[in-house]
Amino acid sequence: MRSQIVGSGCYLPSRVVTNAELASTVDTSDEWIIERTGIRQRHIAADGETTSDLATAAAKQALAAAGISGSEVDLLVVATATPDNTFPATATRVQNRLGMTGGAAFDVQAVCSGFIYAMAVADNFIKAEQARTAVVIGAETFSRILDWQDRGTCVLFGDGAGAVVLRGAWERGTNQDRGILSTHLHSDGRHYDLLHVDGGPSSTQTVGHLRMEGREVFRHAVTNLSQVVGEALRANDLTAADIDWVVPHQANRRILESTAKKLGLSMDRMVVTVDRHANTSAASIPLAFHTAVADGRLSKGDLVVMEAMGGGFTWGSALVRL
Repeated sequence: MRSQIVGSGCYLPSRVVTNAELASTVDTSDEWIIERTGIRQRHIAADGETTSDLATAAAKQALAAAGISGSEVDLLVVATATPDNTFPATATRVQNRLGMTGGAAFDVQAVCSGFIYAMAVADNFIKAEQARTAVVIGAETFSRILDWQDRGTCVLFGDGAGAVVLRGAWERGTNQDRGILSTHLHSDGRHYDLLHVDGGPSSTQTVGHLRMEGREVFRHAVTNLSQVVGEALRANDLTAADIDWVVPHQANRRILESTAKKLGLSMDRMVVTVDRHANTSAASIPLAFHTAVADGRLSKGDLVVMEAMGGGFTWGSALVRL
């Protein structure tokens, strides 16, 4: 049983904040941000626009692309580190808006790796035949947890949502099958403090702000991401030469370039949207995926690797044949 991607969608808030606009309020510059990160702009959610609003819009587009109604969905998983409320799960709000009245809906929290974690969860439900149709969403309003005076972090992030629809189908059981061939998840809590939010209901009863040791995160990201892509290839008796596209977490262009170099891949095979979207955490992979589907780069039969690393540290990959 393979989980095939049968539709995708995305949503970006209408407000675009350029580097030049940020430079008017923070001690930074357009040139500095582009040189260090590759980011030129980011989308910021409007006042009153919530993570569930973004997630619902992306999911509706994905379902329309798949030709599937919300009532046919058995499982809905939302990956987010910025939920609407402490509880209930943001996924249940999206479930209601999609007209999904059966099955299960819940959130997954693995920060920037969240979409890969959510895909793995949904894939395993489908493999176990506990669900046939799943909607997997990555959605974030990271602008709500940024310290807008911290130039080392506030320039890096944006808001957005992306979604895919998975549907189970029987295949031959080879690496030429269409669908998710394998997923690979990891975490190492020893690095908890290198990328975190300094607040929470249990500790401070406040939301807090994002804090990051950028140099250490960069070093771990390049090593972990190249290793987890290699793990996916070995598990399926494939090599880097077999990859048509890498859809990576869009954290920083320098991380993407360093990862590509370690894998021996050309940047031409990397889907890059960080310049337009910035780092949208769990939303970045499905946003980049849908962008490449919409512009025709991704097509049926392509072998696609998705990979991400986030706070915790968490990291993972998914190998998919479209």
